[in-house]
Amino acid sequence: MRLILLGVLVLAVNFSLLAQEKGKTNKWFENIQIGGYMQIRYNGLFESNPNLECEQCDESWGHEGGGISFRRLRFTIKGQISPRVYFYFQPDFAKSIGGDHHVGQLKDAYLDVGLDKRNEFRVRIGQSKVPYGFENMQSSSNRLPLDRNDALNSAVKDERDLGVFFFWAPQEKRKLIKSLRKAGLSGGDFGLFALGFYNGQTANKLDENNEFHLVTRFSYPLKMGNQVIEPGIQAYTGRYVVTNHSPEIQVNESGYLDQRTALSFVLYPQPFGIQAEYNLGRGPEFDKASNSIQVNHLEGGYATFSYFFEKWNQQFYPFVRLQYYDGGKKHELDARSYTVKDTEIGIECHPLPHFEFLVEYTFLDRRYEDFQNPINHQIGSLMRIQAQLKF
Repeated sequence: MRLILLGVLVLAVNFSLLAQEKGKTNKWFENIQIGGYMQIRYNGLFESNPNLECEQCDESWGHEGGGISFRRLRFTIKGQISPRVYFYFQPDFAKSIGGDHHVGQLKDAYLDVGLDKRNEFRVRIGQSKVPYGFENMQSSSNRLPLDRNDALNSAVKDERDLGVFFFWAPQEKRKLIKSLRKAGLSGGDFGLFALGFYNGQTANKLDENNEFHLVTRFSYPLKMGNQVIEPGIQAYTGRYVVTNHSPEIQVNESGYLDQRTALSFVLYPQPFGIQAEYNLGRGPEFDKASNSIQVNHLEGGYATFSYFFEKWNQQFYPFVRLQYYDGGKKHELDARSYTVKDTEIGIECHPLPHFEFLVEYTFLDRRYEDFQNPINHQIGSLMRIQAQLKF
């Protein structure tokens, strides 16, 4: 009888402990995390050509009286609020609209819905990064060069759009991606395979032709000893409506053919790193011979070589990037025509936790022409400095 009573008592204690464990389950708001980063820049050192600008790079670059500026001022609110529902929200307060500066603007607002218990299959709904190009999808807080490359970034301004995207990755690969993120080497989990549709007019823009862009991507991170490599391939297609154009230019209101394909290769810097991508396709581009916007061939890419070492209890990342692009930039005035040949040499230093300092010297050779400025070829160089707080 005593043994029976003892057994009942043990079972009662076990059930009580299980009930307590269930009671300890976090509320949804206890799973929310807050983070962000701030970038402060100065682009005016040793500037050899004040007429040389880069619209998609930095608003204060090349503008008279640019001075010290905020490049990014972002806060993130995110959380796995239930086992199969994740949300992410990020505004930016470093934008300029007309004569107003430091204006708040939406960057990301999306939710991920897991289609299985392990969340190996997910659907992302909202405004988020379009899965095209490795560097496009990485956070600017992790990238070594100060700005994204022209060749692939010209595909999706601000890297984002409103859409619905399906992602797949097995649990083992998601753990590898997570470990790369924790090491500061990668900035996002976009699965191994992605397929989706989006408006096609870029972030914070309404759809103009009632036609979606389609995009797909496949990459495969692979661990080889202490190194990790990640080859990838991606493509998209759609029709883009040019809304930013001179009054003298007539545009096709149904849009222009806009399609690309790209190859990516990444060797994560442990300690030597390589990041290279190349894309080609067709898209709208200003044609000065006819003073019109035509669908033309485009192509270009970049290669970044980096190295990681520690000295004096600090981390250093010296790097060199070469980039080339020949084609139009659909989101700029008159789908501005470009030929870009740039070289960047820099070093990023992490002297303190949460604080990074970067110095970069850039050599530029750029032709960028539109209806207002049909003959424009600028060559120059400058030193750029950035301080970053990341938390």
